[in-house]
Amino acid sequence: MERKQGFFSVVRGLSPGRSRAKSPARSASPMSSLLRRRKGHGQHVAKQEPLIIPRSGSLRPAEALSPLKEGPDQDDGGDSRMEGKWGHWMKGQLSRGGPSSVVSSSSNACDNTSKRSDLRLLLGVLGAPLAPVHVSTAEPLPHLSIKDTPIESSSAQYILQQYTAASGGQRLQNSIHNAYAMGKVRMIASEFETANKVTRNRNSSKAAESGGFVLWQMNPDMWYVELALGGSKVHAGCNGKLVWRHTPWLGAHAAKGPVRPLRRALQGLDPRTTASMFTNSRCIGEKKINGDDCFILKICADPATLKARSEGPAEIIRHVLFGYFSQKTGLLVHLEDSHLTRIQNNGGDAVYWETTINSFLDDYKLVDGIMIAHSGRSVVTLFRFGDTAMSHTRTRMEEAWAIEEVAFNVPGLSMDCFIPPAELRFASVSETCELPRSQRVKPAVAASSHRAKVAALERSHESAPNNMMWKTDV
Repeated sequence: MERKQGFFSVVRGLSPGRSRAKSPARSASPMSSLLRRRKGHGQHVAKQEPLIIPRSGSLRPAEALSPLKEGPDQDDGGDSRMEGKWGHWMKGQLSRGGPSSVVSSSSNACDNTSKRSDLRLLLGVLGAPLAPVHVSTAEPLPHLSIKDTPIESSSAQYILQQYTAASGGQRLQNSIHNAYAMGKVRMIASEFETANKVTRNRNSSKAAESGGFVLWQMNPDMWYVELALGGSKVHAGCNGKLVWRHTPWLGAHAAKGPVRPLRRALQGLDPRTTASMFTNSRCIGEKKINGDDCFILKICADPATLKARSEGPAEIIRHVLFGYFSQKTGLLVHLEDSHLTRIQNNGGDAVYWETTINSFLDDYKLVDGIMIAHSGRSVVTLFRFGDTAMSHTRTRMEEAWAIEEVAFNVPGLSMDCFIPPAELRFASVSETCELPRSQRVKPAVAASSHRAKVAALERSHESAPNNMMWKTDV
């Protein structure tokens, strides 16, 4: 019988040469090439029906992505460290709260610049964030041990075993060699707060940017994500040895520090990597999330990882990840991570940025025996402090996503699909390049004041909130 071909079968024979653009200035991503080739392939097999692979959502083959601009308008490109671009962003945020009765060409230009800067900030922060620590799915989960083990660690091991069982079981998860997921996203920069003013988006439904993403994963520790939003695109990947990212304003560059998983995969799409992420975690208490009693597991990036991710004036002080696992279902329902960065300006005092991402996972469904979260939302807060109290700023962003298709063990997916771009720059790019840096620091506060604020933040994360309860009978 003749073998039918379809969307996933075109992956066979994919090579680095065929998955790269011919232009020496820019190379296309492997997955974009994969999706675009489907149209030409269909002309030769128009009479043949597509191969149906069990997946979430509809059984139709995925449609090819339409061409996209490489980023916001060309005048928004250039060096990411140019503070003038972020100056327009700050002014644009403040200008939104002003009267709308006067319409002029200058105000329209400011609105356009503000919208482009909002899009850049959304893609930079929410496009492809990474988990705090390195994990390898090739390493088995530790056996439950109570003897000579702190109660916090043994409780965490027990909770992870329950999570693994609720997600489909370790044997089934070990049988998955690669995975594919496609979904839709909506993002918005919803609020900007200064010491004396709070500016909110008045029409959030119209201001929100819509788009979609495709995520591919393959053992061991390889992944690739492509996210398109508002006519712009960010893609990132890992070949198991190197993490890279491509943005319209920075181009392709390697990420600093060790290889780390994609945070989006931890949002209910990859139970195996999620369990590996919390292998060395501690159970720090309980908390209600949307009326559901949850255990809280905490994992921190070690000092060596933080040092490897730091560069020049930017120092990553801490990166903490909290996982909230439902006591009723055993599944992960909430994910919170927070990292604190210190930036030392030349001739001035330090500025601190705290980035917090809270993700809520919903709508778990079975896909080939694996529990996958099919929807969720994230709330991001960028908090800047360190100089005078009047110059503190807080930016709030929101994201909602829905998973349309999920498939496991896709035939033909090979290592060639995860090769970094040809124009990859190995010059280190700091994680702080995505933060607004237009405001200068005023040398008015002593360094001891900064250290006191940082210590207070550390204590707030170390201490359990008032509505947390600690139990030993896990």
